[in-house]
Amino acid sequence: MNVLIVFAHPNPRSFNRAILDTLDEALRACGHATRIHDLYQMRFRAVLDDDDLARNWRGDLPDDILHEQEAVRWAQGLVFIYPVWWFGPPALLKGWIDRVFVRKFAFDFSADGMRGLLQHEKALILNTLGGDAATYSRERWEELLMRPLAEGVLGACGVRDVRYQAFYEVTSCSPATRQAMLDEVRALAALF
Repeated sequence: MNVLIVFAHPNPRSFNRAILDTLDEALRACGHATRIHDLYQMRFRAVLDDDDLARNWRGDLPDDILHEQEAVRWAQGLVFIYPVWWFGPPALLKGWIDRVFVRKFAFDFSADGMRGLLQHEKALILNTLGGDAATYSRERWEELLMRPLAEGVLGACGVRDVRYQAFYEVTSCSPATRQAMLDEVRALAALF
């Protein structure tokens, strides 16, 4: 399977980077082809501006967006790896979604309403958080983490098989716990 990994963390020495490297290696070991789009390293322009909107309506997308859409089309599976900041992804990833998943590419409207146009077989969302799982569960914050991208973006755009995995307390856990998390990431490669 062709798998596009969209990565959004500004620190190249972060635990998110360890997750990315582990997953990429495991996917390749399973025989999958991968492409990594490291949005910070790419210096992706994340601001959807009025020129982008006008070009979207004309069907005249900028080259950077056409390049990203080509990568999405190439893939049969999608992976998103990012830290959760204020119950959402980094602004750079949100901007990537705003600019890349546009009408007539990721979704469209008809007399029956909105319909997704993406036909990817699978998607995986991997998040890191500083807080503990017990607090997120007690406060019912888990849905705030998962549903916006899993259902509100990917599901609405046609991707039905979306798996979500959060890794808690990554800023304060032991090296052994981090290794166990990376072992779990390695096992998740089998989903593809």
